[in-house]
Amino acid sequence: MTTIRGVANGGAKRPRRGGVNLDDVSKTIIELLQQDGRKSYASIAQQVGLSEAAVRQRVQRLLDADVMQIVAVTDPLQVGFQRQAMIGVRVTGDVSTVADALSAMDEVSYVVTTAGSFDVLAEVVCEDDDHLLELLSKRIRSLDGVLATETFVYLKLNKQLYNWGTR
Repeated sequence: MTTIRGVANGGAKRPRRGGVNLDDVSKTIIELLQQDGRKSYASIAQQVGLSEAAVRQRVQRLLDADVMQIVAVTDPLQVGFQRQAMIGVRVTGDVSTVADALSAMDEVSYVVTTAGSFDVLAEVVCEDDDHLLELLSKRIRSLDGVLATETFVYLKLNKQLYNWGTR
């Protein structure tokens, strides 16, 4: 599947604020890759009316600009990891410092700064409960600025999609 994380210009108009303004062709390319990240450049080219080389260049610009990434998405519980969890973190002081520290940890796959009960949410993938406990007690809770954590252990992955399209 293809995940989108818009930040920079992928070969289109400059954004007004906080994102990327993509032209219709780039949006269509992204949406086709969201449906099937293995779709061939030739197939995409036929659907958007460009040459295969032009599609390849556009995809590379989108990748280089961190507008999207093409990766194999797995269910960690199905590929040998026994524990996956979401950790809510309450922070005192600079939230971005804690978010950056969490982002640097190998076990952390997803970090967002939020409004509400938690300042930061971090999704983690661990080998087992002992690994999760070590990560929480020795590495996350010991970070400067971490006031409290709450852990939501995943029992089953019911839905995971990345095909929300583009705007």
